[in-house]
Amino acid sequence: MSWSEKVSTHLENEHVLLTPLCAPDREDIRAVAMDPDIWRYFTVVVGDDADFETFFDSNLAEHAAGRRAVYVIRDKKSGRVAGSMSLLSFAEKDRRLEIGASWLGHDFRGKGINHWAKLLLLQHCFEVLEAERVEFKTDELNVQARKGLRNIGATEEGTARSYNYMPGGRRRDAVFYSILRAEWPQVLAALSQGPKKASGSA
Repeated sequence: MSWSEKVSTHLENEHVLLTPLCAPDREDIRAVAMDPDIWRYFTVVVGDDADFETFFDSNLAEHAAGRRAVYVIRDKKSGRVAGSMSLLSFAEKDRRLEIGASWLGHDFRGKGINHWAKLLLLQHCFEVLEAERVEFKTDELNVQARKGLRNIGATEEGTARSYNYMPGGRRRDAVFYSILRAEWPQVLAALSQGPKKASGSA
């Protein structure tokens, strides 16, 4: 079974439930996605309903095609959809992939949801997919996300200068992070203790 088949599954712990994106999630996602703060450092902007429809349909198509696994994050305490994260950039031959496109609605930031969701995805990457390397990247200007990645034990590797265009025309410098298989036991032990502080999206 390929990675693109293995990643489409339910993941959960006592704090969060992650489910593969599907068409009926549209309105629950819309309810938390219409917040300009979410998209400040994204390569897409969801500013109105038309933007949201394009964004959601693109995510659904990418997920259905197996190019990425888009997960809906549900906060178990409230039962509400909190945001989304993805597994992408599959390099199965080299046992490498990325956790990215991570965002949370306003009501769910600073509550440990990012921490627990990333723990689930990392466990899936290392323990089910048997990855050797899990990557992350974020905007150099996104201080909150960079802090969040350090808090989950990711190592900052460097900056790819002028990496891509952002909405509005700015060229983004992208900072890369990773966790390696050899580091996973130590990272798992630390993450299992709970969030250090509020983590950002990446």
